Amino acid sequence: MIHLKQPLVLSAQTGNFASPLLATATAATSRLRKASGHLRSRWICCLSTDVSTSVAAKERPLTVTAIITAQAPSSMYLSRGIDDLQDLFGKTLLLELVSSELDPRTGEEKEKVKGLARMTRKEGTYEGKMSVPASFGPVGAVLVENQHHREMFIKDIKLVIGRDESTAVTFDVASWVHSKFDNPEPRVFFTIRSYLPSYLPSQTPTGIEALRKKELETLRGDGHGERKFHERVYDYDTYNDLGDPEQDIQHKRPVLGNEEHPYPRRCRTGRPMTMLDPKTEKRSSPVYVPRDEQFSDVKGKNFSATTMKSLLHSILPSLGSLLNNSECFSGFPEIDALYRDGMPLPVDVGNSFNNVFSRAVRKIKYTREHVLRFELPQMIERDRFSWFGDEEFARQTLAGLNPNCIRLLMEFPIVSKLDAAVYGPPESALTKELLEKTMKGLLTLDEALEEKRLFLLDYHDMFLPYVHKVRELPDMTLYGSRAVFFLTDEGTLTPLAIELTRPQSPTKPQWKRAFTHAPDATEKWLWMLAKAHVLTHDSAYHQLVTHWMRTHACAEPYIIATNRQLSRMHPVYRLLHPHLRYTMEINAMARDRLINADGFFEGTYWSGRYSVELSSVAYDATWQFNTEALPEDLVSRGLAVRRDDGELELAIKDYPYANDGLLIWNAIKEWASDYVDFYYKSDEDVTGDEELQAWWEEVRTKGHADKKDEPWWPVCDSKDNLIQVLNIIMWVTSGYHAAVNFGLYEYAGYFPNRPTVVRKKIPVEENREEEMNKFMARPEEFLLESLPSPMQAIKTMATLDIFSSHSPDEEYMGEYAEPAWLAEPVVKAAFHKFSGRLKAVERTIDERNRNPENMNRCGAGIVPYELLKPFSEPGVTGMGIPNSVSI
Repeated sequence: MIHLKQPLVLSAQTGNFASPLLATATAATSRLRKASGHLRSRWICCLSTDVSTSVAAKERPLTVTAIITAQAPSSMYLSRGIDDLQDLFGKTLLLELVSSELDPRTGEEKEKVKGLARMTRKEGTYEGKMSVPASFGPVGAVLVENQHHREMFIKDIKLVIGRDESTAVTFDVASWVHSKFDNPEPRVFFTIRSYLPSYLPSQTPTGIEALRKKELETLRGDGHGERKFHERVYDYDTYNDLGDPEQDIQHKRPVLGNEEHPYPRRCRTGRPMTMLDPKTEKRSSPVYVPRDEQFSDVKGKNFSATTMKSLLHSILPSLGSLLNNSECFSGFPEIDALYRDGMPLPVDVGNSFNNVFSRAVRKIKYTREHVLRFELPQMIERDRFSWFGDEEFARQTLAGLNPNCIRLLMEFPIVSKLDAAVYGPPESALTKELLEKTMKGLLTLDEALEEKRLFLLDYHDMFLPYVHKVRELPDMTLYGSRAVFFLTDEGTLTPLAIELTRPQSPTKPQWKRAFTHAPDATEKWLWMLAKAHVLTHDSAYHQLVTHWMRTHACAEPYIIATNRQLSRMHPVYRLLHPHLRYTMEINAMARDRLINADGFFEGTYWSGRYSVELSSVAYDATWQFNTEALPEDLVSRGLAVRRDDGELELAIKDYPYANDGLLIWNAIKEWASDYVDFYYKSDEDVTGDEELQAWWEEVRTKGHADKKDEPWWPVCDSKDNLIQVLNIIMWVTSGYHAAVNFGLYEYAGYFPNRPTVVRKKIPVEENREEEMNKFMARPEEFLLESLPSPMQAIKTMATLDIFSSHSPDEEYMGEYAEPAWLAEPVVKAAFHKFSGRLKAVERTIDERNRNPENMNRCGAGIVPYELLKPFSEPGVTGMGIPNSVSI
């Protein structure tokens, strides 16, 4: 496909009226061919209407050939039956051309030009001829009625004069078109007005102004009825579909998205409520999402609800007998064998597993059997003992999966903000004397605070209210925790102390204790157990808050509002569109199989039935739109300060997530700035854009309704504020999500490094003689009994491998331009600059990873920090920034 560099007019002139469809003038054809030297392939996007070419004075209609390129029949088109007969008899697609001009005599819309398109001998291609009046004016839109009995995916529609395809006016469609038997209303597709310096709603051509408004009304729906598979309706609802009380009353879950449990909104499905709980929506699979939000065929084959359902509910449980239903691993050699030798699978299980998880299944030569053998994560391949050490424990707070929770310790003594009458004394066990002792005389506590050398990983107040609840779950335990780290002269962190707390209860007082890495064997193993508890807290918080809530859940309102309030012709819609693709589909799958009652998270993480409820607590306590901006996030955590010149100065110079993240943030900001500057010439253009203002209002008041009155929301009243808003959304859905997602298998695929549960209390909590004797005699066995069970571990490893994988058709940020961007020379140049800057970022990251002074990303056995490298090959690579939250 091609993109024209110059605005293109295809017009025939009679009197004062111009048609955008060029007749036969040699001069115009020559100009078109000359322009084609500036074309670039991916999608065709050309427009009409500047240049006129004289033809015969007598007005005569033009014969236009419409060429429709559709997706070739795939598995979705098996058993087409009636549709094949329709194609055979040549009645398949009805097209209507809409003029962008009103009739000057009546002031009404001009009569549409209709024509049928029929299947050609070329697979997936339809053609039809139409007679267009020379006075028709520029084509502003095409209406399409699909006369098949099934939907079809149309890639583009090309309008050609005569046989010269260089005269083509192309409408980039890339959308599913429903059958008229499902909905008689035709689909509308607008052209791209690349020649205009701006394309705000106030400048919509009069002939398609009503269509623009009608299309938005269609996308908003009326808020009633259950949504159907083929529909494209975007509306809001609460998270009231995670429970399933009709299957099991124990599967009842609270509704998220109200005063008690604040939460972002999700897409409304309109399913009826359950009989047992009128607040809970009935579950069904697949879950409705607007049709164009669903995965492409390629991506769907790599990750689908069917895949997850098969993996979690059929295949993995069948491994129980092979694991002898054991409750724990017998030793670390047994864990290592999962990566070295694998697990033999019976033929039926092996074939099923191979269909959904081929990367970990190898066929045994000369047999029909398979073996389940996991890939060794890079960090263990480089240094199999790294997970055991304090250095790696600390390093991963800056360069691991969850590098955005550590913060500068700014206040001392450390005091809980929870109600002391409920939870016990608020004072921390991490005292001045203890911390100074662990610093071994290097600094006093006051000096360390003054020099910004102490950092805190704090899950104390967030988790303490859930300790007793979680301990009522089978084979689970929990503490509130804090870990303090010291910044060394070399720029690395070292852990000083860990605090674990159990709140008071009606029968027991509060218990708390600080743990340090002491020289004796007992304290060393207690330190190992304390680290395991902190890691399991960090692991759950990472998945439920850092990852799921801050990217998946918080992005869905942006998608809904964008489709409800911004026309497909709006420049902001076109800028954001690649960053919003597929997120609603993956979120629907998550509600169906991952975050639902008895789903993946509840079965593998210590948080159990409270998993998503905890993410609601974190949303209420911590989420702010303004601090989703990387610079503001760093400043709010004390990891950076703004100098007088406005630049950031990091508290830890070698902070890989921040160092590389700021490169990506600034590249996005420059691209968003260039884009906004092209379409909006003044702040008044921003405030006067009714669609834009309605969009931002809806994000705040409907999408994040539980926080709509917070003072930190930006006001979209200037170009600078608009750029900041767009920068945040584009960063969160691309770079931020990549940083917290695509390292999942590399860091958590070896589960002792990031356990999802620690099932046993630390033995000194109650000092029971039996437990203490067992710990003292075999501390390694005690640790193994505390870690996830074999079934929990394998379920986690298999699922995280899928989560970490790039699809073969992954769309990386800066790799491909949208058609509308290439249609405007200034925007096209800005995108190419953005793309080039991201390629330069890759080189910079490689250089940083080779610099031995960067000890948090370079050194013997250390995994280089590559999570923010923009591009990647398919599969599990630990790098690559897709445009959107698509897995």
